[in-house]
Amino acid sequence: MTQPATFRRVHGRRPRLLDLYCCQGGAGKGYDDAGFNVTGVDKTPQPRYPFRFVQADAIAFILEHGAAFDFIHASPPCQHDTECQRIQGNTHPDLIAPTRAALETTGRPWVMENVRGAVPKLHAPVMLCGQMFGLANYRHRYFETGGGFTLAQPGHPAHLVPQAKMGRPVPPGHYGQFVGNFSGVDLARRVLGVPWMNRDGIRECIPPVYTEHIGHAALTLLTATGLEAAA
Repeated sequence: MTQPATFRRVHGRRPRLLDLYCCQGGAGKGYDDAGFNVTGVDKTPQPRYPFRFVQADAIAFILEHGAAFDFIHASPPCQHDTECQRIQGNTHPDLIAPTRAALETTGRPWVMENVRGAVPKLHAPVMLCGQMFGLANYRHRYFETGGGFTLAQPGHPAHLVPQAKMGRPVPPGHYGQFVGNFSGVDLARRVLGVPWMNRDGIRECIPPVYTEHIGHAALTLLTATGLEAAA
């Protein structure tokens, strides 16, 4: 395991957040809102990403540069564990274990996110739901933590509002399911808090309010322990 960098606090510096498999930046926006200086990494160009962006293989980037960041977020592609992809017979790489192994070499605190289908492969994940943050949406996402970082499981409010059928317009009094080839991009942008995204970004994104919540917990750890990487 790589030895952690020498740590010191730098007054006025925003801690550095590495946003891996960043796509269009839902996770990155939440960490920026929490107070991090965000760098995103993805293997494909992301012209809509709102922060510093590096086109690179995520695992290779962790191994070379991960220890230079204060906190690391990783969202390995979820298609391998998405039910609709299995139904369609599509195959996708499973990057959860390789990503975890790379994260553990850095000596940095980290979180790794994925969908419900991946839960058996995640270690004691915390589930976040839109109802926990007042969103008119459910969108469960699961977060494994490591590197000395832990996250408490918030209470889960009951799902009392019906959901529109997948791919259908959202009737009054319903929540949308903004996945696949859904209708209502403008509504999804407003509900999830991602006004810069197109349909491709929205269907897979983490609502920024989720990672803002995680980011505040991460900042509490960094402040309490003084574990900010030296500039």
